[in-house]
Amino acid sequence: MSKQILMLVGDYAEDYETMVPFQFLTALGYTVHAVCPDKKTGDHIATAIHDFEGEQTYSEKRGHNFAINYDFDQVKTEDYVGLVIPGGRAPEYLRMNDRVIEIVREFDHAEKAIAAVCHGAQLLAAADVLKNRTCSAYPACAAEVKMAGGTYADIAVTDAVTDGHLVTAPAWPAHPAWMAQFVKALGANIQI
Repeated sequence: MSKQILMLVGDYAEDYETMVPFQFLTALGYTVHAVCPDKKTGDHIATAIHDFEGEQTYSEKRGHNFAINYDFDQVKTEDYVGLVIPGGRAPEYLRMNDRVIEIVREFDHAEKAIAAVCHGAQLLAAADVLKNRTCSAYPACAAEVKMAGGTYADIAVTDAVTDGHLVTAPAWPAHPAWMAQFVKALGANIQI
């Protein structure tokens, strides 16, 4: 079985929600293909750093450049065991791309593990894969989860929720829970 994971990224994806899962899954031995529509291997996206500093919503600062390491046009979902969807601002425009929506639907139809965090729920809602499912997201995306027929999981920012092959979390502070549940959904067995 393939040990490849697809990561859908775009400009102003949240920095931690892009970098940390990419590095974590790579360290476990997975090959992670980070792709973005209209970008090729060697191109990069600009990330954004979102923080919780006491205001009613998150603050945003320019993050790092993150390298695209695979061509979007070459993606065949059958080559992958799982899908990672970081949050940030990227999902709001990625959901307008028909092929991105097809990819999400193909992973869901094949019941392959899908990990979405924060605003990544916008892609799940746009792909119409949330009906009768429990999904966490950044609280501002709760309405989209509900309008897509899902049940919004209002959980602590450090928690994650798994519903079948779908693993979701509200934001980057949930990385330990979110990635642990995703690895379990992938069928990996980590022993220490």
